[in-house]
Amino acid sequence: MGGVTGDHAPEQPALAGLEVVAPTTRRRRTTAPPGPAAQLPVARVCVDLAPAHLDRPFEYVVPENLDAAAQPGVRVKVRFAGQDVDGWLLERVDHAEHEGRLLPLRRVVSLEPVVTPAVARLARAVADRWAGTLADVLRLAVPPRHARVEGEQPDRDDGAGDDAPTVATEVPATGEAGAPAWSAYRGGPAFLRHVLAGGAPRAVWTALPGTGEHTWAAAVAQAVSTCLLGGRGALVVVPDGRDVDRVCAALRAVGLDDVTRGGPVARLVADDGPAARYRAFLAALRGRARVVVGTRASAFAPVADLGLAVCWDDGDLQHAEPRAPYPHVREVLALRSELEGAALLVGGHARTVEAQHLVATGWAREVAADRAGVRARAPRVRALTSVELAREGPAAAARLPGPAWRAMRDALAAGPVLVQVPRAGYVPVVACVRCRTPARCATCHGPLGLTHGDGPPSCGWCARLATGWRCTECGASGVRSVRVGSERTAEELGRAFPGVTVRVSGARAAGGVLADVPDRPALVVATPGAEPHAPSGYAAAVLLDAAVASAGERLGAEVDALRRWLAAAALVRPTGEGGQVLLVGDGAARPTQALVRWDPAGLAERELDERAELRLPPAVRVAALTGTRDAVAAVVARVDVPALEVLGPVPQPADDRQALEPEVRTLLRVPPTDGAALARAVGASVAIRSARREGGTVRVQVDPADLL
Repeated sequence: MGGVTGDHAPEQPALAGLEVVAPTTRRRRTTAPPGPAAQLPVARVCVDLAPAHLDRPFEYVVPENLDAAAQPGVRVKVRFAGQDVDGWLLERVDHAEHEGRLLPLRRVVSLEPVVTPAVARLARAVADRWAGTLADVLRLAVPPRHARVEGEQPDRDDGAGDDAPTVATEVPATGEAGAPAWSAYRGGPAFLRHVLAGGAPRAVWTALPGTGEHTWAAAVAQAVSTCLLGGRGALVVVPDGRDVDRVCAALRAVGLDDVTRGGPVARLVADDGPAARYRAFLAALRGRARVVVGTRASAFAPVADLGLAVCWDDGDLQHAEPRAPYPHVREVLALRSELEGAALLVGGHARTVEAQHLVATGWAREVAADRAGVRARAPRVRALTSVELAREGPAAAARLPGPAWRAMRDALAAGPVLVQVPRAGYVPVVACVRCRTPARCATCHGPLGLTHGDGPPSCGWCARLATGWRCTECGASGVRSVRVGSERTAEELGRAFPGVTVRVSGARAAGGVLADVPDRPALVVATPGAEPHAPSGYAAAVLLDAAVASAGERLGAEVDALRRWLAAAALVRPTGEGGQVLLVGDGAARPTQALVRWDPAGLAERELDERAELRLPPAVRVAALTGTRDAVAAVVARVDVPALEVLGPVPQPADDRQALEPEVRTLLRVPPTDGAALARAVGASVAIRSARREGGTVRVQVDPADLL
């Protein structure tokens, strides 16, 4: 229906007796926007956005009313592309590089300077090293804000106030009396003296087994106390919360208590929850905690005047960040050591190929015991291979052969016995009883397994019960076990040793991962990484299914198998106290021999030499690009680095669980001296892809662990 306009528009008549009042317009009261700050009016902000082409600081005007709050390191809200987004204020400067008009900061989210200058430099270095973005790294480095925790914390304390934590100066720093855990290592006391004097030594430490003041945790605590006596802070990064507890207990033993009880130690673990994690982060940020002990993300903890960074068990997969840009704790701490002039200690019972590379190139020194020290502290190790068990006849094929059963029986009279099983669950993989074809789910083609002793098999992917299953090759309906898990092993040991307590430790076990077990006789069945500690050590350890543990085509499979075996063997009493370790099965020859000799450095050195011949990391730098074929090809075409070698593209195996577009992988390989140039070139190519909004998907990983 059309409207009426112009001179003929009708007027609303007034009611009789009412005065006609002309309409008035309400004027809005406006206030002039605040002007820019008088000093350093330009803020450079890292905007929390994912696209790679936005990986640069953006400039904003600091309004006068935010001058006091907008300090470097704080969280801010800014206007970007028509919407409010989060960001971190990196710095303030006098003049802008941008020639146009700058938008003002919207607001300061928190007064806490969560990104310190040292952490900002480290985050930028990590982003450049792994061809990532600064925003991605800062999301890993800075925990989410918890406003209530900010309010409950005391005022910022840089350590100079009356409430500043103190370290007992009577704690000895060097010498056999003050650091007994280090006296058995060549270069150990010298490393501590260098740290005490304010130096920045870098060491790769092969730890010996031990109990009491000779455990690895006690050695770390003694190194940390030495660093604090020298007037600097310390950072310890371990794989999981159990190791955090052990280090914190060792620190209390040398007089360094938790910050909640007036000490200088903060526990920074994501599994403790958002509030506890942010509380520990603020304790380090405000200077109340001079020592931080935590898991992967704590590698970025804002420890003031860092003097020592420790990475324990660098071969553990928990140290590898699963989110972009996929940094590894060992490399992050190495970068931090160089940027902040701090000492670095990379330790473990085993030695990774990457750590051996640091020693071989002279970047770090070796700290290890001589052969006499190893023999005095290590248990006796025997490999029960098929050759060793030939005299047993048909019984040699048993999963628990006679010599292992007798050794466990005798050891139970002296204390607990550890049994390491490489697989969790009951029977995780089954096959056809007649033709041995692996049993697959009829719906999703996932592997079938048994979750308990009675009942049909179920799918490990979709969890459907495979009732009425028949083999597609021969038609048989029966199944047999291919891999036996920890639950089934515990059941079998319970029947083999009636009356003996059997405990199971693992992420999928009913009781979860056990931290400790008493020194009473018991059988402790654990998966790798879940072995509980015994106060006086285990009387014996049996490492089952050696062939399964050392099998695999992935890069470093043999070194990783030795690392898992040594982690369990290190919990056993020394030979002089009757401790023994039995490796059962025909495992790979090299890790088996390295375990018997207790020589992890020898295996790592040999593996490194072979990788140098084959041009594999860490002897070279590699960038792996995985995604759709056209997208990967476009990114690779823009990478121009001297001595670049392009391998691929190679089709990637499809995942039966997902209907994905076929993917390929291309490897870009360069000598170590061109590694930084490769990362820059790949990052620049990905940024161009992001700016052009090219189709497809590409995932970039520099020096990936799953290269093979």
